[in-house]
Amino acid sequence: MCGIVGYVGTQQAAPILIDGLSKLEYRGYDSAGIAVRDGENEPEIIKEKGKLKVLAEMTNNGKAVVGCCGIGHTRWATHGEPSAVNAHPHASDDLNVIAVHNGIIENYQELREKLEKHGYVFKSQTDTEVAVKLIDYYYKKYAPLPVEAIARSMVRIRGSYALCIMFKDYPGEVYCARKDSPMIIGIANGESYVASDVPAILKYTRNVYYIGNMEIAKLEQGNVTFFNIDSEVIEKPLTEIRWDAEAAEKGGYEHFMLKEIHEQPKVVRDTINSVVHEGVVHFDSVNLTDDEMKEIEQIYIVACGSAYHVGVALQYVIEELTSLQVRVELASEFRYRKMQLHKKSLVIVISQSGETADTLAALREARDNGIKTLGIVNVVGSTIAREAENVFYTLAGPEISVATTKAYSCQLVAGYLLALQFAKARGEIEEARYQELIEEIFTIPDKIERILEDKERIQWYSNKLVNVTDSFFIGRGIDYAIGMEGSLKLKEISYIHSEAYAAGELKHGPISLIEDGTIVISVVTQSNLVEKTISNMVEVKSRGAKVMAVTTMGNYYLEDTAEFTCYVPKIDNLFAGSLSVIPLQLLSYYVSIGKGYDVDKPRNLAKSVTVE
Repeated sequence: MCGIVGYVGTQQAAPILIDGLSKLEYRGYDSAGIAVRDGENEPEIIKEKGKLKVLAEMTNNGKAVVGCCGIGHTRWATHGEPSAVNAHPHASDDLNVIAVHNGIIENYQELREKLEKHGYVFKSQTDTEVAVKLIDYYYKKYAPLPVEAIARSMVRIRGSYALCIMFKDYPGEVYCARKDSPMIIGIANGESYVASDVPAILKYTRNVYYIGNMEIAKLEQGNVTFFNIDSEVIEKPLTEIRWDAEAAEKGGYEHFMLKEIHEQPKVVRDTINSVVHEGVVHFDSVNLTDDEMKEIEQIYIVACGSAYHVGVALQYVIEELTSLQVRVELASEFRYRKMQLHKKSLVIVISQSGETADTLAALREARDNGIKTLGIVNVVGSTIAREAENVFYTLAGPEISVATTKAYSCQLVAGYLLALQFAKARGEIEEARYQELIEEIFTIPDKIERILEDKERIQWYSNKLVNVTDSFFIGRGIDYAIGMEGSLKLKEISYIHSEAYAAGELKHGPISLIEDGTIVISVVTQSNLVEKTISNMVEVKSRGAKVMAVTTMGNYYLEDTAEFTCYVPKIDNLFAGSLSVIPLQLLSYYVSIGKGYDVDKPRNLAKSVTVE
């Protein structure tokens, strides 16, 4: 959602703030602003509705704003329409307190009414301005120390927040406070940085601190001090980010999405190699033992969006390889379900960022019920990584495009390895079959490369879909799960209405939507279900649909039914989803390009959904 950047050092702050905010554009936003202090001089606040380039033009890329201490923000509107007035930073009337905020303050209306009784006047419709003036109120009335004023405010605020705050009386300092919304703090060469996500400061430092829930930080030149809610100083470990700055750049590709699609062979290979050594899966780094796997009787996979689709695919894989019962739950539903969780169960939460609000809430719900948890995440030190008992880190590196591709593929292969190790630990797979499947997994990166080499055919076919308004994806078993992901990709970046159905469900309603020219994309890789799915393809074709098929090499007879057929290399049925999803990613990308849309930053969407 919203993006935050802050800086304290010896360089001019504004260019660093604008550069950092540009690295967070993928999070989605409707306005942007910065506030900069130049010693004892009055702070300068510049903010405007629209893209960051508007702010950059107003400030000559920050060069027109003087000062070595500042905060910046890209806003995703929640309370109040997108406008310059509602844009961050917000300030108290006398500029005593200036702040930017990511999150939602649930009791802002109640706090606003109380502050108005104390003479405060509000200019915006935002909940953020309430937080600013609440901090100002406590600073002036009770505690002329920033940390104490912030701590008092945190006790009164309900909801989620990452706050960056500047005080008039402390011109060379930036203060931060956090509850549930992500925030990292970096340090290097006598300079301090704060940001919502790693890419914003990766250019400047790889040494970061993770500020915990209900904690406060004070940033000075090259120094950071942390406090708990009681204003007591606490120690935090310094973590090294292993991503390099180049990984967060386009590297010659027109868009991040295309670059990330092409990075999949490498990052999938890296993820496999992180836990497989000499043909054996080792989960020492995951911290889940074979003995613990033997005791588990039920698995819940909880996630949102594409990560949920990973869970749907993994349900088929785990249940085929083991005797475990698997339930896949949407995190936004799971957290409010009134159900009895099996005590001998494992809740697997999947999140690229490790900060997804609903998924994090589901994790905490599981832990509160005494259930073992495992996070599959991509960001080291993220909240889910810190709070889950066990963590499987995918090695996708920074993913900038809002539409996930490489993180999805890494999550999928992580799930395969998890399923295999469960089967082995529980004695439910023969050694020969285990080795066969390990070898198959190792072929996935090379086979993805072969698909990417033939992308021009998909680019050619995508031109036929540019003017389509409705599309349907069908498949059975794992193919249905991949169809769900393909459908999501198409709708989120090309804005084409798209639905995915289990092919066997067509007769139960969806077939009534098929008419002349309707596009139906069929995923057909499960060898025991090919004939059944072909029958469904024939049904929609006879009603006027134009059919595209994604299938395994050798199923050439599908060309009798499909208008266009895309082939993927042969692989064990369990892992076919890792290959069949690639053409669907490419198709969505090229359709969006053909329609002239911003592929990396689709409308109304954010990369990391950190509020409910």
